[in-house]
Amino acid sequence: MRQTGKQILTIVLWLLLASLGRADDVLSNIVVDPLTGVAMEGYDPVSYFISPEPQQGLPDFEYVWSGVSWYFVSAANRDVFARNPTTYAPQYGGHCVMSLSRGYLSDGKPRLYLIEALKLYFFYSTANRDAFLLSKAEALKLAEDNWQNLSKGLPVEKPEESFPSSEASSEAPPSAEPAPVEPDEPADNVPAH
Repeated sequence: MRQTGKQILTIVLWLLLASLGRADDVLSNIVVDPLTGVAMEGYDPVSYFISPEPQQGLPDFEYVWSGVSWYFVSAANRDVFARNPTTYAPQYGGHCVMSLSRGYLSDGKPRLYLIEALKLYFFYSTANRDAFLLSKAEALKLAEDNWQNLSKGLPVEKPEESFPSSEASSEAPPSAEPAPVEPDEPADNVPAH
């Protein structure tokens, strides 16, 4: 019953956003909160690498990368991310790595994560994280192969990067951006959870 309620809520939110002309923002190559449009539920991606636990970022230290707002706990963390976002951003845009290895998209949860080979991975559930730990190499290979196909159906926005915060400098630091993925043709049956 609980799962059905979540599905109904998701459909209602999707229809509401579609009526506002923002449905494409929900389904993108980076998982965002559908109500706020912020990546990683507002967690600071740099904090995963330098703190014992991930920390909730603040809108005061916002950085827009790949068309998505990212929050940070400090200007220093924001600036570090801005120099090389792909080092700190979750792999596969925050989609669950085990779901990808099984051939479908599922949003990862920022509190269910692992850092493997200095890369941040999110999981949909603790069971998915446990399964990943049993077969890391195979899961990563399958996820990478499936990501190449599944991500083609996701829209990619690449507006200019910016520091919306009033404390930000007038120049955005240089960053290493991944090349945008251009869909060859629209995906007809991309399962998403």
